[in-house]
Amino acid sequence: MKWIKSITAWWRSIMRKRRFSMLDIENNSEEWHILISPSSAFAALTALFFLIFGIILLLVAYTPILEFLPGYKSDAARSRESLMESVMRLDSIERRMNEMLIYNDNISLIMNGKTPAVRTTIATDSIHRSKALILPSLEDSLLRAQMEGDGAYGLHTTVRPNSSIRENMEMIIPVDGIITKRFNLREGVYGIGMVCASSAQVTATADGTVLTSVWTPDKSNIIEIQHPNGLVSVYKNLSQTLVTKGQVVKGGEVIGYSAENPASDGSNHFEFELWNGGKAADPEGYIVF
Repeated sequence: MKWIKSITAWWRSIMRKRRFSMLDIENNSEEWHILISPSSAFAALTALFFLIFGIILLLVAYTPILEFLPGYKSDAARSRESLMESVMRLDSIERRMNEMLIYNDNISLIMNGKTPAVRTTIATDSIHRSKALILPSLEDSLLRAQMEGDGAYGLHTTVRPNSSIRENMEMIIPVDGIITKRFNLREGVYGIGMVCASSAQVTATADGTVLTSVWTPDKSNIIEIQHPNGLVSVYKNLSQTLVTKGQVVKGGEVIGYSAENPASDGSNHFEFELWNGGKAADPEGYIVF
């Protein structure tokens, strides 16, 4: 029974109140006092802890206080940043797609002998096409007069049958090689594919004016040349081009070089297309390969 007595004595000791007082150092008189027991002190500290914990929990749950802590980002902040990045990425993609559409439309207009539209940027973030025509410079006016007239390079010359074109134009083989892919509209083949030597010279098939000389991710360097009688020749998979847009070339003139070390599967073999009046034509109907 001794342990019961010891527990009882301990319980009485923690429940017994103590007197805490403040004394004046000069006359040793009591100025303030408080009666407190160890149990009440523990209860007061526990209540204070839970009060502070509750206040912090309310601040975290219902206020943006965590956003002011350095290095901490809430889920809302991370979602907002991710949304902004996605919007900027989509805007860039939209701009790029609009530029590509405008470029393709202008190429189509040029091939049909029409004037391309000007791209203008207004106050918003979107890019729109303006129907205003390009203001011609002196050089542009001279080129326009040459292209729109009845001369050898006129764009509006009446398109003649293939036999008449062959009689009036001496078309040259663009490169020495073997045909591996033939013209087939049903299969989406708009020209012919040829196997030729690595970096072989590619020549213009007839006199004309360079419409395009650009590099693309899928077909490497591409050259488009406008010829008389509404013909346009296209040269694809070139490792290097030697002409620029607007340059006048002669038939047989070297305009570039074929691909270096062509792949065996034909993925980067030389490709040649002919377009007559804006429609794909079989090159073998115009040129004897």
